[in-house]
Amino acid sequence: MFKRMTVILVACLALSACGGVDPNSPLGQRKAIFKQMLKTSEDLGGMLRGRLAFDGQKFADGAVKLDALSHQPWQHFPQVREEDSSATPDVWQKQARFQELARQMEQVTGELVAQTRTQPLEPAAVAAPMGKVEAACKACHTEFRNH
Repeated sequence: MFKRMTVILVACLALSACGGVDPNSPLGQRKAIFKQMLKTSEDLGGMLRGRLAFDGQKFADGAVKLDALSHQPWQHFPQVREEDSSATPDVWQKQARFQELARQMEQVTGELVAQTRTQPLEPAAVAAPMGKVEAACKACHTEFRNH
């Protein structure tokens, strides 16, 4: 009985490992970055919408983090599309547009950081720049992500 359970356990572990994305692959690396961007953006948006308490310094730190992250995922899009990517084929077919939206994201996160340099930080001062960040995310997802 013990041998049988051991074999079943090993088989289950082996099968569960097959479904994951290699964290060192381009897909795995950009997914990790996008998840960090989402978490950071949700925290910032949560502070502006009252879901989280607004803390000017935490918001400013989050804006800096988001700006740094916004420059990273683009290098992890290989020349050829991976089969299990949630990106549409248009990422590779419309590279100029994709790169334009990537640069736009980098620009608006930079603008958000610039707006956070005036302390004490008030939510009203960062609401519009954060709205631009959220709009940039949405624009790229609308054109280039399978939902």
